Amino acid sequence: MRPAMSPPRPAPPVIAFAVASIGVLSFSGMDAAMKQLSLDIGLYNAVLWRSLVGIAIGIGPFLVARRGWPAPQVLRLHVLRGLVAGLSVLLFFWGLARMPLAPAIALTFVAPLITLFLAALLLGEAVGAGAVIGSLVAFSGVLTIVAGELRVAVGPEVLWAALAILGAATLYAYNLILMRRQAQLAGPVEVAFFLNLTLGVCMLVAAPIFFERLPPIGSAPLIGVAALLSFGSLMLLSWAYARAEASYLSAVEYTAFIWACLLGYWIFDETLGMLTVAGAGLIVAGCLVVARRPAAGTEVAL
Repeated sequence: MRPAMSPPRPAPPVIAFAVASIGVLSFSGMDAAMKQLSLDIGLYNAVLWRSLVGIAIGIGPFLVARRGWPAPQVLRLHVLRGLVAGLSVLLFFWGLARMPLAPAIALTFVAPLITLFLAALLLGEAVGAGAVIGSLVAFSGVLTIVAGELRVAVGPEVLWAALAILGAATLYAYNLILMRRQAQLAGPVEVAFFLNLTLGVCMLVAAPIFFERLPPIGSAPLIGVAALLSFGSLMLLSWAYARAEASYLSAVEYTAFIWACLLGYWIFDETLGMLTVAGAGLIVAGCLVVARRPAAGTEVAL
């Protein structure tokens, strides 16, 4: 068992916010890759092979950087977050394969608002007034976008897809709280490695039920890209969440919609409307509000 990890070195909040934003950009690229993989080789194969490649990417750096095996309480946290994140991933990518990328990402933006208040209830964080205002402004952008993007008739499959993504978003909010705790106890490489390890083991256990065939060799490059983007994003977000409060960083998730719009248009020929552009502007405005350090005396204790 290793000695306790020393507290992470502090960083200016704006730096942590910027690093988290790059992490969200990486995750958005991974979402696009996983959407294509889910369509090409099926959801189970996409998640399984991304996780196994992620384990292969992380095991070397983990063995080099580790200071001993994680303490039992840290290992339990790794496993818990892996299970929560894994279920969230499965629900999200199941829904994502059945609706356009941009509105699917928009539906996940209930997560930062849930995170904002879970951080107060579970972590005892004070919620700054700027964080509340910025999140509400950004979420109004999400509602604007959804109004524009989901004007088409909603069939049963799209409805189930939307419900799956909302369920994934709720789990993801709890996942962000766990990531804040995890990042204070373990380094970024360890966090990313154990998340892939837990998800990979769960997928292998489920293989007798869901495994059908090996994916074609032509899918290997995209699987590798998805795994690299996922692992890099997990490290970046872990670094940021170790140095800033979850309530402060949660609204950075809204920037994912901007990347989803661009990637959806570029890769999947999904068009953007004026309401989408207007909503993206509100998202940016909300994130800029949250990115400012709250003034003394403006915190709200829940």
